[in-house]
Amino acid sequence: MARAMPELQLAISDFLLKLQRRQIEGSFDSAKHTVLLLRQVIVQHRASHSGQASSFIDAVKTVGARLVAASPIELAVGNVVRRVLHIIREEEVSIANNTEDEGETTFDSDDNNNSDDDGLPVLSAAVLAAANRNVLRAPSLHNLLESAVIPAVAIVSSSSAGDSEERSRSSEKNSKGWKLKHSIIEGINELLEDINNNHAQIAEQALEHIHQNEVILTLGHSRTLLQFLREAKKKRSFEVFVAEGAPRYLGHTLAKELAALNLQTTLITDSAVFAMMSRVDMVIIGAHAVMANGGVIAPTGLHMVALAARRHAVPFVVLAGMYKLCPLYPHNPYVLVNEMKSLSQILEHEESMEYIDAALNVPDLLAMNPSFDYIPPELVSLFITDMGGHNPSYIYRLVAEYYSPEDHSLE
Repeated sequence: MARAMPELQLAISDFLLKLQRRQIEGSFDSAKHTVLLLRQVIVQHRASHSGQASSFIDAVKTVGARLVAASPIELAVGNVVRRVLHIIREEEVSIANNTEDEGETTFDSDDNNNSDDDGLPVLSAAVLAAANRNVLRAPSLHNLLESAVIPAVAIVSSSSAGDSEERSRSSEKNSKGWKLKHSIIEGINELLEDINNNHAQIAEQALEHIHQNEVILTLGHSRTLLQFLREAKKKRSFEVFVAEGAPRYLGHTLAKELAALNLQTTLITDSAVFAMMSRVDMVIIGAHAVMANGGVIAPTGLHMVALAARRHAVPFVVLAGMYKLCPLYPHNPYVLVNEMKSLSQILEHEESMEYIDAALNVPDLLAMNPSFDYIPPELVSLFITDMGGHNPSYIYRLVAEYYSPEDHSLE
């Protein structure tokens, strides 16, 4: 992006640093901060008079590629960048269609004013008089000179009209540019509102899926899930089993929050999921990302839960805002769409130091702490998004509506 404003460069650098340091973490926070930054990019970007949309697209792609490279695991960042690019393309097409409609109306009006009943153009009185004079008068040197002067006047008049038309076109381009910019900013504001409201919009569907006296099982912690269960609690009485989600044990936090809502909650170990699944009516989880094939990137341990649910024929439901929908396919997801957390989450500091010393002496001794599991689409029963419920087989249609194919790669 050419010559970004100093304050914009500072904002981009600050966001990149926070992503790299994991100071901004999680799909919701990453998506929200990305939208705010890209809106700032659009507001401060000065597009050229020609190719307005392409200029905005280049600016967003340049910044977006840097953001994705800073934290590839936060797929929501790339999703938001692609969504903003789709908004720009949609607004460009919308404005172009409106301009064509206005142009056709003006053209029809001009034709009606400058043609006779037979559809032929009406010539001005000056041109008709000059033509009549040339036809009626006998050839002479004076007539030849006069006939040469008339085209010259016409050329001067045409040149003046051309300058006026060029100024009009320039003004029209400026007007289109501002209109496009304004429309893009409005679209980004709507996207930001959708992200902020996605928890509430998903929670509104809770009563359609949770029924009286059901037993729900989940693992770990999810803000979307918490609000979903809170909404269902208003009119339904049900029980929740919460697997603790080692090694971060975020399930402990969710269990306490649900108990504070006077909701009957049972905390279980991750290893007890299969044993408890026969008593469960439905599994409901939050997701880190939803891939284009309907697969899910979710916290570690949920693939095991999905397998247990299928073994006991228990519906496996995933809650995910549309900003988590990723247009990419999970080729080798366990390597490319994962990250290793610190060993301090599974070992105390003294133990981790002893482990490191042991690993130096025993090279075959390893410890791993992956962040995410990949759940294939055949294990998912239903996606509940802020746009309603969808089967995994329908995800590719949502991708086509939400993103432009040319933006799937940000390079």
